[in-house]
Amino acid sequence: MCGECGYRTARKSDLSQHMRIHTGQKPCDQCDYSASRKWSLEQHVARHTGDKPYMCGECGYRAAQKSDLSNHMRIHTGEKPYMCGECGYRTANKSHLSRHMRTHTGEKPYKCDQCDYSAAHKHHLDHHCTRHTGDKPYMCGECGYRAAQKSDLSKHMRIHTGEKPYMCGECGYRTAKKSHLSRHTKTHTGEKPYKCDHCHYSAARRDDLKKHVANHTGDKPFMCVECGCRTYTRSILSIHMRKHSGEKPFKCDQCDYSAARKYYLDQHLMKHTGEKPFMCDECGYRTARKPDLSRHMRSHSGEKPYKCDQCDYSAVQKSDLDIHLATHTGEKPYMCGECGHRTARKSNLSRHMRTHSGKKPYKCD
Repeated sequence: MCGECGYRTARKSDLSQHMRIHTGQKPCDQCDYSASRKWSLEQHVARHTGDKPYMCGECGYRAAQKSDLSNHMRIHTGEKPYMCGECGYRTANKSHLSRHMRTHTGEKPYKCDQCDYSAAHKHHLDHHCTRHTGDKPYMCGECGYRAAQKSDLSKHMRIHTGEKPYMCGECGYRTAKKSHLSRHTKTHTGEKPYKCDHCHYSAARRDDLKKHVANHTGDKPFMCVECGCRTYTRSILSIHMRKHSGEKPFKCDQCDYSAARKYYLDQHLMKHTGEKPFMCDECGYRTARKPDLSRHMRSHSGEKPYKCDQCDYSAVQKSDLDIHLATHTGEKPYMCGECGHRTARKSNLSRHMRTHSGKKPYKCD
């Protein structure tokens, strides 16, 4: 029995551990941290030493704590023991479930002390705070890239090292970013946890839901001063403004390509790596772009969502509908610079141009 508070236990070792609560034993000799249990101190000390004794036999990942390795192993096994009672969302980590639940409750416990901003996730608040300070202490020694957070620099370095630690247990797809793996696994599960309150729409990504909801509410408070285009977030407006400025801040480190949006750079990099993360479950077709997979799936479903408002014609792709509409309007936007011949389709103009060049691309073997 503890003489301080009356706590009782059957084991002497448990009583010894309990007494440290009162005595404050187990201080760290490198900082002010103290712990009531030996294993808590050992885990803390690993942060100072960088010691990571626990290694994954599948991919070489190393961890300072056994629990972190256990969580990591679920990437390979596909195990997701934690489930949301609201929408059925499943995850490998308990902390991820706690974060997910905030999408239902709307809770944003992390508050900025310099403005009214609040966030559901701490790393979102940390990222926001750098807007006030402008501090980017972490720099890449390869290309000079600077980051506000160490984790962002670690992710960036994978561009140079080619490291892809996150692997899909279904098809072997590998990626450098955990968020990309989460997005990819939804192509297998069809999971769409983000639900619209106004209709039956659901989305795999939160940003897609926000964009959809703006169609119901009309809430687009951010306006472009150049052309009057309105957006529902400041970040989308910033991206839009690059159309006017010509700014392309995202550079490929393997060729001269640059892009206005990181999404376009990510897609471009797949040309170098050959990566095709989006797969059709019907026939095994793979593609680097999600829109391409969506179009492909219509070849199985027979869906033709693009309808002509002047006749019964419908199309699988919007580009086909645009071509069809020219039959009603008589519009022929593509013109030959040599002879003035005009056509409604770009592919027809390309064929026509061969009559001037004499080019014959199709060879008999």
